Amino acid sequence: MEHFIELVLTFTWIWLSLSAESCYSQVLPRPQQGQQVPCFFIFGDSLVDNGNNNGMLTLARANYRPYGIDFPQGATGRFTNGRTYVDALAQLLGFPTYIPPYARARGLELLRGANYASGAAGIRDETGNNLGAHTSMTEQVANFGNTVQELRRFFRGDNDSLNNYLSKCLFFSGMGSNDYLNNYFMPDFYSTNTDYTPTAFASVLLQEYARQLAQLYSLGARKVMVTAVGQIGCIPYQLARFHGNNSKCNEKINSAILLFNNGLKKMVQNINGGQLPGAKFVFLDFYQSSQDLASNGASFGFDVIDKGCCGVGRNNGQITCLPLQQTCEDRRKYLFWDAFHPTEVANILLAKASYSSQSYTYPMNIQQLAML
Repeated sequence: MEHFIELVLTFTWIWLSLSAESCYSQVLPRPQQGQQVPCFFIFGDSLVDNGNNNGMLTLARANYRPYGIDFPQGATGRFTNGRTYVDALAQLLGFPTYIPPYARARGLELLRGANYASGAAGIRDETGNNLGAHTSMTEQVANFGNTVQELRRFFRGDNDSLNNYLSKCLFFSGMGSNDYLNNYFMPDFYSTNTDYTPTAFASVLLQEYARQLAQLYSLGARKVMVTAVGQIGCIPYQLARFHGNNSKCNEKINSAILLFNNGLKKMVQNINGGQLPGAKFVFLDFYQSSQDLASNGASFGFDVIDKGCCGVGRNNGQITCLPLQQTCEDRRKYLFWDAFHPTEVANILLAKASYSSQSYTYPMNIQQLAML
């Protein structure tokens, strides 16, 4: 009901603005009190998907219990027990409601943003095909293009006003994990492992990602967060399969990921150096933050850092969380919810760290980016 009232009030304000002023006047819906930016647009994979895959024919779905067991609306399609990283971040940014999935966002809702993320998605279009349907990064950017077209109606075709509005919004893009998990390191399904060395694969990924981010920029994105790929050589899924002698984690995977992450940080430096005029990009070091959470688990309240709270087999990582499966007793004590994804507690810790400190952000934190 509160969400409905909020939309009605926004619509009323816009209608009055249009009635009172000429058709070329600027239409700027008022952010809620305490809301630091007018809108928030999200691109990514299952780490931030909040329901876009629910209607797809895919194994990459989470709209069943016990997923969402700690979320007020229950199993919404979020791949964790409660809030995702971007849910927690939206709250820190002062949004009164969570950013809706693009699959459900309509009309005026889009003025406050949308979440285009899709479980199994990657930078490369073929990534994740082994799991079924999904929306790749290329398609997510195209969907944002459709959103811009729809928003243009609310601004009476005044592109300058629309671009000014979008320039104040935040954009989040978390991509790359599946290009390694569900592509490069899955040789039974994909040829990329033999087609490219790790260095060459990171290079082609970054080239494609740069093109996609430039397309977002051309559509109006100016304040953009991009995330490094986390330490996925250490997730329960990999620990269940890896039998190393010198390291508990699969360092072959981690080494390949670092090539991509280092290149992504350089890309951010180049963009901020004038490659995309007027843009300000922030690099979120999810690799370092995930490493720190695992290395110092006890100080964050985690008793278990190598097993999923819900799952099957070794490390609860051989098969992911099954429908109606019994979870661990105390979810707050686990770093990982399932074979791949962090728990709500971990997501909140990461959101708080990247919002207000520069421990894992470059060249500024998210609060500073929002204030620009």
